[in-house]
Amino acid sequence: MDKKSGWKRFHRLKFDGKKMSRNARNAEIASTKHAHRFVLKKLSNLTQVRQNITAWLLIVTALIGAVIVQSAWYRSSYTSESPVNGGAYAEAMVGTIDTLNPLFATNEAEYSASKLLFSSLYDYDGTGHLRKDLATGMDLNAKKDTYTVTLRDDARWHDGKKVTAEDVVFTVGLMKNPETRSPLLRSWSGVTATIVDAQTVQFKLAGPLASFPDALTFSILPRHILGDVEPTNIRENSFGISPVGSGPFSFRLLQTIQTERARKVAYLNANNNYYRGVPKLDSFEIHAYKNNSGLIEAARTRDVTSVVDIDAEQAQELPKAFESQSIALNSGVYALFNTSDGVLKDAKVRKALQLATDTDMVRKITSPDSNPLNLPFVSTQIENRDLNVKKPALNQKKAKALLKQAGWRLNSDGVLTNKKSVLSLRVVLNQDVDYRRAVKELERQWTDLGIKVTVLDFKASASGQGFAQSVLQPREYEVLVNELTIGADPDVFAYWHSSQADSSGLNFSNYSNPVADDALLSARLRSEQDLRDEKYKTFARQWLRDVPALGLYQSSARYASSTQSSSVRKSDATPSLRDRYSNILNWTAQNSQVYKTP
Repeated sequence: MDKKSGWKRFHRLKFDGKKMSRNARNAEIASTKHAHRFVLKKLSNLTQVRQNITAWLLIVTALIGAVIVQSAWYRSSYTSESPVNGGAYAEAMVGTIDTLNPLFATNEAEYSASKLLFSSLYDYDGTGHLRKDLATGMDLNAKKDTYTVTLRDDARWHDGKKVTAEDVVFTVGLMKNPETRSPLLRSWSGVTATIVDAQTVQFKLAGPLASFPDALTFSILPRHILGDVEPTNIRENSFGISPVGSGPFSFRLLQTIQTERARKVAYLNANNNYYRGVPKLDSFEIHAYKNNSGLIEAARTRDVTSVVDIDAEQAQELPKAFESQSIALNSGVYALFNTSDGVLKDAKVRKALQLATDTDMVRKITSPDSNPLNLPFVSTQIENRDLNVKKPALNQKKAKALLKQAGWRLNSDGVLTNKKSVLSLRVVLNQDVDYRRAVKELERQWTDLGIKVTVLDFKASASGQGFAQSVLQPREYEVLVNELTIGADPDVFAYWHSSQADSSGLNFSNYSNPVADDALLSARLRSEQDLRDEKYKTFARQWLRDVPALGLYQSSARYASSTQSSSVRKSDATPSLRDRYSNILNWTAQNSQVYKTP
């Protein structure tokens, strides 16, 4: 085809708008169908897939939740969180560790270490009664002045040597020797210890003493290590910083940590050869701090498992992972009246103070967790609990009448006076021990009664002498607020017998009464419990009539420990804070999930 014929044919083509419009419409319809078929339908399917995925995710989540619930139910049904063996238990307390030789222990940290490192013939169980430790038995002769004690033959020192009667007699000799300079010297004067055989010791007393078995709780030292050391050099000997004992824990390390919370730490290991059994703990640590603030911070940073002897306010600062309890001790805080000096020589004035003083209020303000203390000993120390000895009830009217009989009248200022002077009392307390709240409440009550009260807070730095030399020995007070340590036995001869009312004695009230003297002396000569009880009841009645003191409250110590640990039991009776280890073999530091026994 030539170019001319081709052009003519193209030129004859005509444009049909209707046909073009129809074709465009058909293309639109086809495109729409295609989109519905291949795009929109797919989008719909995608939404459905998303819904299906969401549903599956919900189902899987529900299944996982069911598994978790079932697992938790299984654990609660077949397992429980229980204490497990192992780990280290760390106690924090205020004190110093200058020596680990129990002959020279003077503070709670040193006493605690002694109890864990060393054995004794007897110690105390969870009821506060004596139990055998190294001893297997004890016989008392007819005159009741000689005790023969037999020892177990499976006890070993931490270096493997056998514990024998020689060690016991050696230790008593050190305590009795003035050259040793032990604070235990006075308590062992008049006692002679002799070896009967390798496992038997005999103690000869100057006379009958029913409370003597409680003295057999002293720590026993190894003769094979210290036997060649002169008594004058015992205190400075290296044994004090690297001791060898026979107790449930052995010494590993004594460390001084110089940080913002400076402290000394004694590290002890469990004694795997201990004759009573192996402790559940792997190790034990005693952290000795300078003050209570260090204890609280140690608990917050989890440096320790427990803190020892804090007050209720400080317990509130502990982390939630710690719980605290109050441990009642066989000691008491008293307002001791100087019966040989000043206005308190008059029994009517002392009786008036007894009737007018609300000691329950003093206790609630000072130590709300503590028990009342109205007697010269702890009432539960008497086996026959039916004491029938009660302190007179509060009676302000009778108290005022007694003061009037004694010649004291209220003047226009509301102060009690007689023809010569104002009725005033000088109350003394030791700054080192916090009895300020107790004294403040006594001051308020006695001031309301019309008595002028002067409070003297003794400061050792001001006098250059200690509390004993400046206050106790010269009896420089009319009222002394102080703690008396009673112990496991109710023998309070040292505090209330007239023979002890001198500068070297502990009768700080200078109390003297022939009936009280006879009852106290007879009680310590009797070994029959029922007869001893009757003697102590007689003494308590006379003590309440003469009022040489007011019992304010029974001493207590607050012990806080981690909820993951198991240690001091709330049900235990504890003669002193250092006796809290009666159940030490069962202490634990951690909990874990264990299967329940069918």
